[in-house]
Amino acid sequence: MGTALEGAPEERDENPILYKTVDGIATITLNRPDRLNAFTRRMRELYLRCLARADRDEEVRAIVVTGAGRAFCAGADFKELDGLDAATLRARNAAQEIPFDTAVRLTKPLIAAVNGPVAGIGMAHALMADLRFAGASARFTTSFARLGLTAEGGVAWLLARLVGTARALDLLYSARLIDSAEALRIGLVQWVVPDGELLARARAYAADLAATSSPYSLARMREQVYGAWEQDWPSAYARAEELVYESLDRPEFAELAVRRPVASQNAHPRTRS
Repeated sequence: MGTALEGAPEERDENPILYKTVDGIATITLNRPDRLNAFTRRMRELYLRCLARADRDEEVRAIVVTGAGRAFCAGADFKELDGLDAATLRARNAAQEIPFDTAVRLTKPLIAAVNGPVAGIGMAHALMADLRFAGASARFTTSFARLGLTAEGGVAWLLARLVGTARALDLLYSARLIDSAEALRIGLVQWVVPDGELLARARAYAADLAATSSPYSLARMREQVYGAWEQDWPSAYARAEELVYESLDRPEFAELAVRRPVASQNAHPRTRS
Protein backbone atom coordinates (compact mmCIF):
# COMPACT_ATOMS: atom_id res chain seq x y z
CA MET A 1 0.00 0.00 0.00
CA GLY A 2 3.01 2.27 0.29
CA THR A 3 5.72 3.30 2.70
CA ALA A 4 5.70 5.61 5.66
CA LEU A 5 7.18 9.06 5.22
CA GLU A 6 10.95 8.82 5.21
CA GLY A 7 12.62 9.89 8.44
CA ALA A 8 9.54 9.38 10.58
CA PRO A 9 10.30 8.46 14.20
CA GLU A 10 9.36 5.00 15.37
CA GLU A 11 6.42 4.82 17.76
CA ARG A 12 3.71 2.37 18.57
CA ASP A 13 1.81 3.32 15.38
CA GLU A 14 4.75 2.55 13.16
CA ASN A 15 3.34 3.86 9.88
CA PRO A 16 0.29 6.05 10.62
CA ILE A 17 0.61 7.74 7.23
CA LEU A 18 1.53 5.96 4.01
CA TYR A 19 2.85 7.76 0.95
CA LYS A 20 3.16 6.29 -2.52
CA THR A 21 3.73 7.82 -5.95
CA VAL A 22 2.78 6.02 -9.16
CA ASP A 23 2.56 7.57 -12.62
CA GLY A 24 2.54 11.11 -11.31
CA ILE A 25 -0.16 10.51 -8.68
CA ALA A 26 0.75 10.75 -5.00
CA THR A 27 -1.54 8.65 -2.79
CA ILE A 28 -1.60 9.50 0.91
CA THR A 29 -3.28 6.92 3.15
CA LEU A 30 -4.38 7.57 6.72
CA ASN A 31 -3.19 4.32 8.27
CA ARG A 32 -4.58 3.61 11.74
CA PRO A 33 -7.39 1.29 10.69
CA ASP A 34 -7.74 -0.24 14.16
CA ARG A 35 -8.65 3.26 15.44
CA LEU A 36 -10.71 4.21 12.38
CA ASN A 37 -7.80 6.45 11.36
CA ALA A 38 -8.38 8.82 14.27
CA PHE A 39 -5.77 11.58 14.19
CA THR A 40 -2.92 11.91 16.66
CA ARG A 41 -0.44 14.80 16.85
CA ARG A 42 2.24 12.74 15.12
CA MET A 43 -0.16 11.59 12.44
CA ARG A 44 -1.18 15.18 11.70
CA GLU A 45 2.44 16.28 11.38
CA LEU A 46 3.25 13.41 9.01
CA TYR A 47 0.15 14.07 6.92
CA LEU A 48 1.05 17.73 6.50
CA ARG A 49 4.62 16.79 5.60
CA CYS A 50 3.31 14.41 2.95
CA LEU A 51 1.14 17.12 1.42
CA ALA A 52 4.08 19.51 1.32
CA ARG A 53 6.32 16.79 -0.12
CA ALA A 54 3.86 16.02 -2.92
CA ASP A 55 3.48 19.70 -3.74
CA ARG A 56 7.27 20.13 -4.04
CA ASP A 57 7.75 17.02 -6.18
CA GLU A 58 7.82 18.05 -9.84
CA GLU A 59 6.91 14.49 -10.87
CA VAL A 60 3.63 14.62 -8.92
CA ARG A 61 0.72 16.06 -10.89
CA ALA A 62 -2.18 15.32 -8.50
CA ILE A 63 -2.73 14.04 -4.96
CA VAL A 64 -5.26 11.52 -3.63
CA VAL A 65 -5.96 11.05 0.09
CA THR A 66 -7.90 8.12 1.53
CA GLY A 67 -8.21 6.02 4.67
CA ALA A 68 -7.04 2.47 5.33
CA GLY A 69 -9.62 -0.11 6.37
CA ARG A 70 -13.28 0.72 6.85
CA ALA A 71 -13.04 4.46 7.66
CA PHE A 72 -11.68 7.66 6.21
CA CYS A 73 -11.14 9.35 9.58
CA ALA A 74 -13.22 9.19 12.78
CA GLY A 75 -11.86 12.51 14.05
CA ALA A 76 -9.24 13.14 16.71
CA ASP A 77 -8.04 10.29 18.88
CA PHE A 78 -9.78 10.84 22.22
CA LYS A 79 -6.60 9.90 24.06
CA GLU A 80 -5.05 13.05 22.62
CA LEU A 81 -7.79 15.17 24.17
CA ASP A 82 -7.21 14.02 27.75
CA GLY A 83 -6.08 17.00 29.81
CA LEU A 84 -5.99 19.29 26.78
CA ASP A 85 -6.56 22.98 27.53
CA ALA A 86 -6.37 26.19 25.51
CA ALA A 87 -2.83 27.09 26.58
CA THR A 88 -1.50 23.66 25.60
CA LEU A 89 -3.20 23.74 22.22
CA ARG A 90 -1.97 27.26 21.48
CA ALA A 91 1.58 26.20 22.28
CA ARG A 92 1.30 23.14 20.05
CA ASN A 93 -0.08 25.15 17.15
CA ALA A 94 2.62 27.80 17.54
CA ALA A 95 5.32 25.12 17.42
CA GLN A 96 3.90 23.42 14.34
CA GLU A 97 6.26 23.86 11.40
CA ILE A 98 3.82 23.19 8.56
CA PRO A 99 0.47 25.08 8.55
CA PHE A 100 -2.60 23.00 9.35
CA ASP A 101 -4.33 24.42 6.27
CA THR A 102 -1.57 23.29 3.90
CA ALA A 103 -4.18 21.43 1.85
CA VAL A 104 -5.80 24.68 0.68
CA ARG A 105 -2.40 26.22 -0.09
CA LEU A 106 -1.33 23.52 -2.55
CA THR A 107 -0.60 24.17 -6.22
CA LYS A 108 -1.86 20.73 -7.33
CA PRO A 109 -5.30 19.10 -7.29
CA LEU A 110 -6.14 17.30 -4.05
CA ILE A 111 -8.82 14.61 -4.30
CA ALA A 112 -10.32 12.84 -1.29
CA ALA A 113 -11.52 9.24 -1.62
CA VAL A 114 -13.84 9.06 1.37
CA ASN A 115 -14.48 5.54 2.61
CA GLY A 116 -16.75 4.80 5.55
CA PRO A 117 -17.14 7.18 8.52
CA VAL A 118 -15.71 10.68 8.58
CA ALA A 119 -16.17 12.90 11.63
CA GLY A 120 -14.82 15.95 13.41
CA ILE A 121 -11.34 16.91 12.30
CA GLY A 122 -11.66 14.22 9.64
CA MET A 123 -14.35 16.42 8.08
CA ALA A 124 -11.87 19.29 7.96
CA HIS A 125 -9.37 17.18 6.04
CA ALA A 126 -12.04 15.92 3.64
CA LEU A 127 -13.43 19.41 3.03
CA MET A 128 -10.00 20.90 2.35
CA ALA A 129 -9.70 18.62 -0.68
CA ASP A 130 -10.70 20.17 -4.00
CA LEU A 131 -13.02 17.30 -4.90
CA ARG A 132 -14.49 14.34 -3.03
CA PHE A 133 -15.35 10.84 -4.21
CA ALA A 134 -17.41 8.94 -1.63
CA GLY A 135 -17.87 5.24 -1.32
CA ALA A 136 -21.49 4.15 -1.03
CA SER A 137 -20.98 3.34 2.66
CA ALA A 138 -19.49 6.75 3.52
CA ARG A 139 -21.08 8.56 6.46
CA PHE A 140 -20.44 12.15 7.54
CA THR A 141 -20.87 14.05 10.82
CA THR A 142 -19.36 17.29 12.09
CA SER A 143 -19.72 15.97 15.69
CA PHE A 144 -18.36 19.13 17.36
CA ALA A 145 -21.60 20.25 19.02
CA ARG A 146 -21.98 16.88 20.77
CA LEU A 147 -18.46 17.20 22.20
CA GLY A 148 -18.87 20.73 23.53
CA LEU A 149 -16.56 22.10 20.85
CA THR A 150 -16.87 24.61 18.04
CA ALA A 151 -16.26 24.07 14.32
CA GLU A 152 -12.58 23.18 14.20
CA GLY A 153 -10.05 23.37 11.40
CA GLY A 154 -11.97 25.84 9.24
CA VAL A 155 -14.97 23.51 8.87
CA ALA A 156 -17.56 26.31 9.26
CA TRP A 157 -15.94 28.41 6.53
CA LEU A 158 -15.50 25.50 4.14
CA LEU A 159 -18.86 23.88 4.78
CA ALA A 160 -20.84 27.08 4.21
CA ARG A 161 -19.15 27.61 0.86
CA LEU A 162 -19.78 24.04 -0.24
CA VAL A 163 -23.39 23.50 0.82
CA GLY A 164 -24.72 26.96 1.74
CA THR A 165 -25.30 28.73 5.04
CA ALA A 166 -28.48 26.99 6.20
CA ARG A 167 -27.29 23.47 5.39
CA ALA A 168 -23.92 24.17 7.00
CA LEU A 169 -25.65 25.33 10.18
CA ASP A 170 -27.91 22.28 10.17
CA LEU A 171 -24.92 19.94 9.96
CA LEU A 172 -23.02 21.89 12.61
CA TYR A 173 -25.94 22.42 15.03
CA SER A 174 -27.32 18.90 14.89
CA ALA A 175 -24.11 16.97 14.25
CA ARG A 176 -26.42 14.47 12.58
CA LEU A 177 -25.04 11.63 10.52
CA ILE A 178 -25.67 11.90 6.80
CA ASP A 179 -25.15 9.15 4.25
CA SER A 180 -23.39 9.33 0.90
CA ALA A 181 -26.63 9.91 -1.02
CA GLU A 182 -27.47 13.03 0.99
CA ALA A 183 -23.86 14.20 0.81
CA LEU A 184 -24.09 14.02 -2.98
CA ARG A 185 -27.47 15.75 -3.09
CA ILE A 186 -26.31 18.77 -1.07
CA GLY A 187 -22.95 19.10 -2.82
CA LEU A 188 -20.72 17.87 -0.02
CA VAL A 189 -19.27 15.24 -2.38
CA GLN A 190 -19.12 15.21 -6.16
CA TRP A 191 -19.39 11.48 -6.88
CA VAL A 192 -20.68 8.38 -5.07
CA VAL A 193 -19.24 5.09 -6.30
CA PRO A 194 -19.29 1.47 -5.13
CA ASP A 195 -16.99 0.96 -2.16
CA GLY A 196 -14.81 -1.52 -4.02
CA GLU A 197 -14.18 0.97 -6.84
CA LEU A 198 -13.55 4.07 -4.71
CA LEU A 199 -9.79 4.42 -4.77
CA ALA A 200 -9.49 3.25 -8.37
CA ARG A 201 -12.07 5.81 -9.52
CA ALA A 202 -10.41 8.65 -7.61
CA ARG A 203 -7.01 7.70 -8.96
CA ALA A 204 -8.37 7.39 -12.50
CA TYR A 205 -9.73 10.94 -12.28
CA ALA A 206 -6.38 12.17 -10.98
CA ALA A 207 -4.55 10.27 -13.72
CA ASP A 208 -6.71 11.88 -16.38
CA LEU A 209 -5.81 15.33 -15.03
CA ALA A 210 -2.14 14.35 -15.00
CA ALA A 211 -2.28 13.13 -18.59
CA THR A 212 -4.35 15.84 -20.22
CA SER A 213 -4.15 19.07 -18.19
CA SER A 214 -1.34 21.59 -17.90
CA PRO A 215 0.11 21.73 -14.35
CA TYR A 216 0.43 25.49 -14.80
CA SER A 217 -3.26 25.79 -15.72
CA LEU A 218 -4.37 23.62 -12.79
CA ALA A 219 -2.29 25.61 -10.31
CA ARG A 220 -3.50 28.96 -11.57
CA MET A 221 -7.17 27.94 -11.74
CA ARG A 222 -6.98 26.56 -8.21
CA GLU A 223 -5.54 29.91 -7.12
CA GLN A 224 -8.34 31.73 -8.97
CA VAL A 225 -11.17 29.72 -7.43
CA TYR A 226 -9.93 29.93 -3.86
CA GLY A 227 -8.82 33.54 -4.23
CA ALA A 228 -12.18 34.57 -5.67
CA TRP A 229 -13.89 33.63 -2.40
CA GLU A 230 -12.41 36.80 -0.95
CA GLN A 231 -12.57 39.01 -4.06
CA ASP A 232 -15.23 41.25 -5.54
CA TRP A 233 -16.22 40.77 -9.18
CA PRO A 234 -14.02 43.53 -10.68
CA SER A 235 -10.94 42.18 -8.87
CA ALA A 236 -11.64 38.58 -9.86
CA TYR A 237 -12.28 39.53 -13.49
CA ALA A 238 -9.15 41.68 -13.69
CA ARG A 239 -7.07 38.84 -12.27
CA ALA A 240 -8.58 36.43 -14.79
CA GLU A 241 -7.56 38.75 -17.63
CA GLU A 242 -4.00 39.02 -16.28
CA LEU A 243 -3.69 35.24 -16.13
CA VAL A 244 -4.99 34.82 -19.69
CA TYR A 245 -2.26 37.15 -20.95
CA GLU A 246 0.30 35.29 -18.87
CA SER A 247 -0.82 31.89 -20.10
CA LEU A 248 -0.58 32.86 -23.76
CA ASP A 249 3.16 33.46 -23.34
CA ARG A 250 3.78 30.25 -21.42
CA PRO A 251 5.42 27.25 -23.13
CA GLU A 252 2.53 24.99 -22.12
CA PHE A 253 0.18 26.83 -24.47
CA ALA A 254 2.44 26.20 -27.46
CA GLU A 255 3.23 22.61 -26.42
CA LEU A 256 -0.41 21.66 -25.99
CA ALA A 257 -1.38 23.33 -29.26
CA VAL A 258 -0.16 20.29 -31.15
CA ARG A 259 -2.76 18.17 -29.34
CA ARG A 260 -5.64 20.40 -30.32
CA PRO A 261 -7.71 18.96 -33.16
CA VAL A 262 -7.65 20.85 -36.43
CA ALA A 263 -11.08 22.28 -37.09
CA SER A 264 -12.65 21.10 -40.31
CA GLN A 265 -13.82 23.65 -42.79
CA ASN A 266 -17.41 22.61 -42.14
CA ALA A 267 -17.17 22.85 -38.36
CA HIS A 268 -17.78 26.59 -38.27
CA PRO A 269 -19.36 27.64 -41.56
CA ARG A 270 -18.93 31.29 -42.39
CA THR A 271 -21.59 33.49 -43.91
CA ARG A 272 -20.62 34.61 -47.37
CA SER A 273 -20.48 38.32 -47.91
